Amino acid sequence: MAPPILKLDDIQLSFGGTPLLAGAGLQVEPGDRICLVGRNGSGKSTLMKIAAGMVEPQSGEVFRHPSATIRYLEQAPDFAGYVKVQAYAEAGLAPGDDAYRVTYLLEHLGLTGEEDPVRLSGGEARRAALARVMAPEPDILMLDEPTNHLDLPTIEWLEDELRKTRSALVLISHDRRFLEKVSTATVWLDRGTSRRLDRGFAHFEAWRDEVLQAEELEQHKLGKAIEREEHWLRYGVTARRKRNMRRLGELQTMRAAYRGHKGPQGTVQAQVSEGRESGKLVIEAEAITKNYEGRAIVAPFSIRVHRGDRIGLVGPNGAGKTTLLKMLTGQLQPDAGTVKLGTNLEIATLDQKREDLDPEDTLSRYLTDGRGETLLVNGEQRHVAGYMKDFLFQPEQIRTPIKNLSGGERARLMLARIMAKASNLLILDEPTNDLDIETLDLLQEIVAAFNGTVILVSHDRDFLDRTVTSTIAPATPDAPDGRWIEYAGGYTDMLAQRKGAQEERRRAEKQDKSKGEAASPSSGGNKGKGKLTFKQKFALESLPKEMAKAEAEIAALEAKMADPSLFSKNPAEFNRIAADLEKLRDSLTRKEEEWLELEMLREELEG
Repeated sequence: MAPPILKLDDIQLSFGGTPLLAGAGLQVEPGDRICLVGRNGSGKSTLMKIAAGMVEPQSGEVFRHPSATIRYLEQAPDFAGYVKVQAYAEAGLAPGDDAYRVTYLLEHLGLTGEEDPVRLSGGEARRAALARVMAPEPDILMLDEPTNHLDLPTIEWLEDELRKTRSALVLISHDRRFLEKVSTATVWLDRGTSRRLDRGFAHFEAWRDEVLQAEELEQHKLGKAIEREEHWLRYGVTARRKRNMRRLGELQTMRAAYRGHKGPQGTVQAQVSEGRESGKLVIEAEAITKNYEGRAIVAPFSIRVHRGDRIGLVGPNGAGKTTLLKMLTGQLQPDAGTVKLGTNLEIATLDQKREDLDPEDTLSRYLTDGRGETLLVNGEQRHVAGYMKDFLFQPEQIRTPIKNLSGGERARLMLARIMAKASNLLILDEPTNDLDIETLDLLQEIVAAFNGTVILVSHDRDFLDRTVTSTIAPATPDAPDGRWIEYAGGYTDMLAQRKGAQEERRRAEKQDKSKGEAASPSSGGNKGKGKLTFKQKFALESLPKEMAKAEAEIAALEAKMADPSLFSKNPAEFNRIAADLEKLRDSLTRKEEEWLELEMLREELEG
């Protein structure tokens, strides 16, 4: 096992009241892919900042290898002194680093480098910061919510990029699918302490449930042991003769441990306030279009949305998701076509930009619209402090200004407000941003169980798969041209249907090509005989063996590439293997296509 390049042990940190970190730890070795998970407010970002040297703990051991380089993704990057994004990103490079990586990263993150940092949106600023920390390929790369504000194609590119990097990774993210694909170890921060699982996030939830179940069992056993000792104190023969001070001391220790035990942080308890039933037909759009500056954002698009539908909108940033959403809900008029809204609609909207939040507002005033101390939830008057507890806010936060809340707390606050509003049509624009996984679970249950209609925009693939009944996506995702298609099911279903359609088109094209070749005079031996040539027969028989051999060679090279120390020990060997792997994959693809074409031709001739 390689020695750690970073180690935190018994980290203690508190901000006045309950300790935030009470014995937490983190160990990073070369090649690690660690996801840091826990509830909002559990101290994940703080622990990461301690690891990066940005925050000092009150006590505990912090070891960083003297030669190790660490880069931390800032949530609010400082662009002071930079006139171009390119200059800001290049400032993260060390002497000898390849400046081309900055250009490469900016391009894939949707930036040119010529942007004025002052004019960047929040999402663009996050992308620029991502390019800056990834460009040097440091020994340890710490990324706090790297997928926020990224579209799906960019998230999938980032997954591949992080899997290839030589940097050790420490990740915080709410995106389950992202964590499953990138992580190989999980550190769970819970009630101030940390536990490590040397497996990726895909195994975390089952492991967490086992840990909590075992903890509950131990607490139950401790309670029974206390009952036995108390019985001995009161009724035991020995106790009547003489007090056993050792056993009395042990009982006091057990009582203190039992009383001091804190269970896992509570879960959000909420359900949406449903309004009166809407009409059966909620939205009917007929051939709607929208163009901006000569570019088609929405080509003629038609859809009928019925009560109970849960529809997801996906696509690259700038494709027109929000524009289409606003047209469907009547907030924006189409250039052509018609949109008819159904009867009795009561709409509740969650805006991704959080523009509804006034930083100076208190939590109480925001939730009640300034109308006293109570609010109406599902037809029942509730005190705002009690309602806030359902969303894990403490009663003492009732007068807290919104500007003092974390990003996750702001997301929960907006969720609390929209859940209190009676509605039968939920419009959710990027609802998963900054929510922890447990709150995401609740939101999924709410959306899935909602009796009304839901239309949501999201880049969270797992959330889409768990909630929506149909998915609207650009017809050409790589180069959106305004055409949108509705697919049945979630994101994974949409990919499968799109792949099936592409394969069907390729199959039809190859059949047409094969028919043409079979009918042409140049096909020689096939003409009039309805048989494959000797060369074609030989290829049909030998290609499967060649493909199997290529697959074995690819697997062997991939196993070598999986060695996290290979790049640092022998960069030239790493690059040679990577080049050979690329050639083998290309060769395998060509062989598979040739075999498929010949197999289709054989079936056609024999049929």
